[in-house]
Amino acid sequence: CAGGAGAGSVGESLFPVQNSELFTLTYGALVTQLCKDYENDDDVNKQLDKMGYNIGVRLIEDFLARSNVGRCHDFRETADVIAKIAFKMYLGITPSITNWSPGGDEFSLILENNPLVDFVELPDNHSTLIYSNLLCGVLRGALEMVQMAVDVKFVQDTLKGDSVTEIRMKFIRRIEDNLPAGEE
Repeated sequence: CAGGAGAGSVGESLFPVQNSELFTLTYGALVTQLCKDYENDDDVNKQLDKMGYNIGVRLIEDFLARSNVGRCHDFRETADVIAKIAFKMYLGITPSITNWSPGGDEFSLILENNPLVDFVELPDNHSTLIYSNLLCGVLRGALEMVQMAVDVKFVQDTLKGDSVTEIRMKFIRRIEDNLPAGEE
């Protein structure tokens, strides 16, 4: 959450309805190829997270320019921006924010509908695959670029029979800029 100015409506999804099916199918092809390239689900999960991280590192600039969001003052405000602006902007959904920890350093995003899993069924031999793990990497990478170290993981997944998809986010620490002595 840092300031940025730019054009574009926050209400617009990066993938309009006509492109969402193409995006979903393309993502499915990517996951399928990773499953062929790697021996086990854990390696695929790591690759999806790594790819997502790299996307998040680059996507944050677009987000800040298009959303015109100012610096967030705390983790609750960050959660609101993620759920109400970022997810809406890029995936066309607005997850709910629940299950705050007593210390306010951890929360869950509940996705009633995950557009990445449309048309998807996990085969029995991929029961440990975290199909949408790319999202965890995107969130981690984007937040790292605005000086927030977070842990992000799936705790529920509709692909595995759960009623909702739940992403758990935990604030680890604020990342301090390493500026040369005397510069601010």
